Amino acid sequence: MDNQNHTLDRNSTSQKGTSLSEINSTIDIPQTKSFWRNLIAFSGPGALVAVGYMDPGNWVTSINGGAKYGYLLLSVILISSLIAMLLQYMAAKLGIVTQMDLAQATRHYTSKPVGFALWIVTELAIMATDIAEVIGGAIALNLLFNIPLTVGVVITVFDVFLLLFLMKLGFRKIEVIVVSLIILIFLVFLYEVIIAQPNVADILIGFIPQEQILNKGQLVMALGIIGATVMPHNLYLHSSLSQTRNFKRDTDDDIALALKYTTWDSNIQLSAAFIVNCLLLILGSALFLGKGESLGTFKSLYDALQDPTLAGVVASPVLSTLFAVALLASGQNSTITGTLTGQIVMEGFIHLKIPQWTRRLVTRLISVIPVLICAFYFQGSESALDDLLIYTQVFLSIALPLSMIPLVIFTSSKKIMGERFKNSLWIALLGWVCSIALTILNIQLIIETMSSFFTSK
Repeated sequence: MDNQNHTLDRNSTSQKGTSLSEINSTIDIPQTKSFWRNLIAFSGPGALVAVGYMDPGNWVTSINGGAKYGYLLLSVILISSLIAMLLQYMAAKLGIVTQMDLAQATRHYTSKPVGFALWIVTELAIMATDIAEVIGGAIALNLLFNIPLTVGVVITVFDVFLLLFLMKLGFRKIEVIVVSLIILIFLVFLYEVIIAQPNVADILIGFIPQEQILNKGQLVMALGIIGATVMPHNLYLHSSLSQTRNFKRDTDDDIALALKYTTWDSNIQLSAAFIVNCLLLILGSALFLGKGESLGTFKSLYDALQDPTLAGVVASPVLSTLFAVALLASGQNSTITGTLTGQIVMEGFIHLKIPQWTRRLVTRLISVIPVLICAFYFQGSESALDDLLIYTQVFLSIALPLSMIPLVIFTSSKKIMGERFKNSLWIALLGWVCSIALTILNIQLIIETMSSFFTSK
């Protein structure tokens, strides 16, 4: 009886529209019992989600975290990645079981005022993510082609046309391109960390949480890492992309099998993102710790990779160029996922469909404004842009509970998910612990920030 009610509820909500209808259920799954063939068929959405955990926001927070505090914040990356795996599992499960994305579910199961407020916060979070992409792309263009930062910011507006071209290739091909770029980024930083020869014992100690993380400076950076790692828009994205696979839905066993392989895909890709973020922080610490906080920027790292006085044996023009290429690739990867998420959120919350190029152009133009103001005011200072990028990541951390809490509520509901697929007690408890803990840390950060602001006055 519970499963029947669950099916009726799901069918009634699916009438509100299909999430990302142009790619929903477009990738066929082979009828086979082979684990590896099924895993390959379901692999892809996890890579697009993992991109959000390796965007330029992660780069600057992880590099700065290593440059300022050594390996101390490796434990934050570890905890953030475990939280990410839990939340992305919930998001994928919501999409597969209910055939709704998180935006659609939030709009359907909450009042209009609450839904509208959550939509505004989510849109702001997407814009904060977009700012990171703009800054990362502009700095990469400056490093590769010596294009002024303000000009590079304007150029990033036109990456909407690149996305439209990629969409015409087919969604499966986009997944392959994204995976290839992730592998490139991983190999670049793995090689650079190996030749930087960091202290392995200190790295291992860094994965153990330390009390000094709660100090104000460390807390701001820690929340920046959390915001850059566990990003609100990824929850909406995964709940939709998990529906791109066309598989049998005749029984709950069919749905459970799809959820199994989707979870495998997600955890594998997020593990890769975890390693990349650790490599970034380790590289920042190995090269810059004790050499001044001003070194913890993209350009500083780029310069250090070709300056023997700073990087020693690491120095090489080839490595610095690879770093800039990886940064540009990271920004473009994030552009793809940011655009898809914008569409999911707009259609899910307010049932408004507009052309992708229009959506992308409008949001990118809005995101460019604060970056341009910052670039002009500080005369193209890269350090000012890095500061702006860090604070966008802190905002994402503050906005995160407003996406986490509805997700935990929906996936723990027997009415919405059915008896078999609702969160088990321990998963629900973990979800609530993560949401409450992050909310408390954010409140502490706001209090300390406001206190220091008024004290300075």
